[in-house]
Amino acid sequence: MKKLFSRRTLAAFAVIGASSLILTACSSSSDDAGSGDKVGVSLILKNDTNPFFVAMTKGAKAKAAELGVDLSVAAGKDENDDAAQIAAIENAISKKDAGILITPISGGVYAAITKAREAGLYVIALDTPTDPADIVDITFATDNCKAGELIGQWAAAKMGGKKAVIALLDIFNDKNVPTDYCRDNGFLKGMGIPLGDPKKLADEPKTGKYTGGKGGAYQIVGNVATLGAEDGGRTGMEQLLAKNPNINLVYTLNEPAAAGAYAALKAAGKEKGVVIVSVDGGRAGVENVKAGVIGATSQQYPLLMADLGVQAIYDIIKTGTKPATSDGLDFFDTGVKLITDDPQDGVPSESVQYGLDNAWG
Repeated sequence: MKKLFSRRTLAAFAVIGASSLILTACSSSSDDAGSGDKVGVSLILKNDTNPFFVAMTKGAKAKAAELGVDLSVAAGKDENDDAAQIAAIENAISKKDAGILITPISGGVYAAITKAREAGLYVIALDTPTDPADIVDITFATDNCKAGELIGQWAAAKMGGKKAVIALLDIFNDKNVPTDYCRDNGFLKGMGIPLGDPKKLADEPKTGKYTGGKGGAYQIVGNVATLGAEDGGRTGMEQLLAKNPNINLVYTLNEPAAAGAYAALKAAGKEKGVVIVSVDGGRAGVENVKAGVIGATSQQYPLLMADLGVQAIYDIIKTGTKPATSDGLDFFDTGVKLITDDPQDGVPSESVQYGLDNAWG
């Protein structure tokens, strides 16, 4: 099966990709950052336990070692820890780093990001776009709306015209962040369910007809917050099963939440006949697709995001070149593939073996 990125080709892509993203040449805005032998970069993550962010750290460290970049890594304790990210941004400013790579937790960190940019640091968001996009200099991310849409299209086809009784397992219920609303509403759009405000969660009609696949009736049991964690997925699924034990389609924003949802379904004796879809494409998640726990997942590439991010800041300081967004988008798209061994007509997908060949974690 074709492998999307070997470690050698990943490095090559990063060099070629970063250089091909040149928007303009300019002098560095931070003399201190470029005056020494090493370029200072801070990688600031939502947490350091989720396999996605562990993989991102691995990609950043590998590229930093290759280029001789002085990389610092910081993370919140969980998806609510704005304070830890703000402290890490302040630390990057005080160290006079050249730039910051950040997976922003929420709008609560935007003021600190603006302060860093005003101090001359180049700030790149990884994985999680800001809203508006120009809070940061550029974003390297999966097209989260497309990732959601792919699993929604697959799920609609998989339903085969049956009524879809849907559980929606999101990140938050008290914050509105692009990763969350893009994946959730992308899933609904792929199903052919009418949306309300595409930048809000739970704004769609709770009952009606979906038009994807063969089409059919749908009922949304509810949205629950999981914080992107397995235990959150389990408790969230338990809450929704208590509301309606006939759930047969589960959207999860990531694969840890999917694993938790499946555990809850299995404990309740409800796992058979329930379709679970997700986003991530980590090794554990793709193995769960292989095992039949997850029906399909949209695979993203965190090592590439981090690799390109470190390369971009290095190039800004060393050559004065800045990266540019993908055509027609307000971010640089690092790609997404639907992974399943149950392909559905009209829905582009790759096999589980492809997913394993390109999995992270």
